[in-house]
Amino acid sequence: MTFRRLWMLLATAFALPACSAFTLLNATISEDGFTVKPGIRYGPDVRHGLDIYVPKQRKGPLPVIVFFYGGSWRGGNRADYLFVAEALTSRGYVTIVPDYRLFPDVRFPAFVEDGAKAVRWVLDHVADFGGDPNRLYLMGHSAGAHIAAMLTLNEGYLAAVGVPENSIRGTIGLAGPYAFYPSRTANVAPIFAHLADENAARPIRFVDGGEAPMLLLHGKDDDTVFVFNTVNLSKAVRDAGGSARHIIYPDVGHLGILLALSRPFNDIAPVLNDAAAFIDGQASPSALGQ
Repeated sequence: MTFRRLWMLLATAFALPACSAFTLLNATISEDGFTVKPGIRYGPDVRHGLDIYVPKQRKGPLPVIVFFYGGSWRGGNRADYLFVAEALTSRGYVTIVPDYRLFPDVRFPAFVEDGAKAVRWVLDHVADFGGDPNRLYLMGHSAGAHIAAMLTLNEGYLAAVGVPENSIRGTIGLAGPYAFYPSRTANVAPIFAHLADENAARPIRFVDGGEAPMLLLHGKDDDTVFVFNTVNLSKAVRDAGGSARHIIYPDVGHLGILLALSRPFNDIAPVLNDAAAFIDGQASPSALGQ
């Protein structure tokens, strides 16, 4: 029995919540290829912490990825995403995983504002860890992909914390709710119910064609965040004259697209290869036409 099949059997048999499943997965991850600087503060709140993962035996300055995890804006902990950091550092990227404030302590847009603060901290300090602040990428899964997309498409969030225009080289979204209507999504509606106009929380409404290039990835079998979110955003960016590509993986669900980043599950879908190809192809300003 392959590791993948064993993992799926365990998850099904014991109905493991994602956090418990990630704990088991992280126990299999080798830390030989990177060093980690945990618990760095980027703001005053207890949730304003981040971990930095730096590849070993790589000469800098290296591309930088800020990864925002999902959890319906209600849960999550940066320590659960060791497997993501290992995957990304294995390709030579300095990887930052921040926490952010969650509902019910806050509502939209607080978690996007936290994301902006984390990006500002990274730009100011990542060179001290071998990262290249001129090659900064955002990446996220599910609610985290929503945060990454909002930061990419609505320039007001980064501008509010003093991040210079065009600081983001590219954004990779995994199964993000970019085109959803919060009021029609019962489990998250309270997080956005205070908004006078729910379009303020819909990334697709901020497309103008001038945003950083986007790679949008989704599983065809995702029944948590539907594929139309990715397809519609990709089309909207291209129709506006921007750069976006989407890939829909067959037989992949909402959690599977994230697990596919890790070595034990690379055969689920080529998520890591596709993400790396996007980043490496955008690595210099000339590659972006800038």
